[in-house]
Amino acid sequence: MQHCTPEQLALAALREPLPAGDAAHLESCERCRAEVASLQRSVDALAIPEFATTGAPVPPPPRVWDAIAAATGVSATPQSRSAGAAVAEPSPEATVLPFRRRRRPLLLAAAAAVAGAVIGAGAVAVLDRAGDDGNAVTTVALDPLADNEASGRAEVVVRDDGSRVVEVDLDAPALDDDAYYEIWLIDPDVVGMVPLGIVSPGTQSFEVPEGLDLDAFPIVDVSVEQLDGDPLHSGVSVCRGVIES
Repeated sequence: MQHCTPEQLALAALREPLPAGDAAHLESCERCRAEVASLQRSVDALAIPEFATTGAPVPPPPRVWDAIAAATGVSATPQSRSAGAAVAEPSPEATVLPFRRRRRPLLLAAAAAVAGAVIGAGAVAVLDRAGDDGNAVTTVALDPLADNEASGRAEVVVRDDGSRVVEVDLDAPALDDDAYYEIWLIDPDVVGMVPLGIVSPGTQSFEVPEGLDLDAFPIVDVSVEQLDGDPLHSGVSVCRGVIES
């Protein structure tokens, strides 16, 4: 099987049209769709101006130069191209942010204002049906939490090949420039959570990670996140619903 080229995957992530043959392959190939979904998360993040802003360069810590020296046999001290020019030493104060898994209990306001509404009666409205193309569809109402104005619905669509997407129709007010909405799948204990991507008011689709058990992560949650560099759930949820098996 001839998979899509990196260039084609990048175009698809940018939501550009592909030639008919490539588009047909992408529709039927779970591997290529997963690649596109991964790339689209970066594209969607860069669609927020604050994410695209270039920050000040951060000099690498000394261990980077040591590793280069060990691999290449050259001096670990960076040299200037012009004689007598000053040499910038690596900064020992450079900060490297660790990658953290997006799993932790919701804190403070989330525990008080959100957890009690997770599986309450009236907070869930589910309808199983078949879509126009024959795919199985489960519809979940996204009800507002506390005094939030956000609401909408999510449809879990199971394709013929077994892959799944969550199609979200979100009705929510605009946020300040330093905030954005994100959609999650969360476990019943409101501890384990899987991010699906940045969501804006309107209709969008998100690939469900291959192998993810929706019975173990049945809560569809929309949160408000800040442009603070923290990839974890903010603890501020505005609407949610539960997928019933």
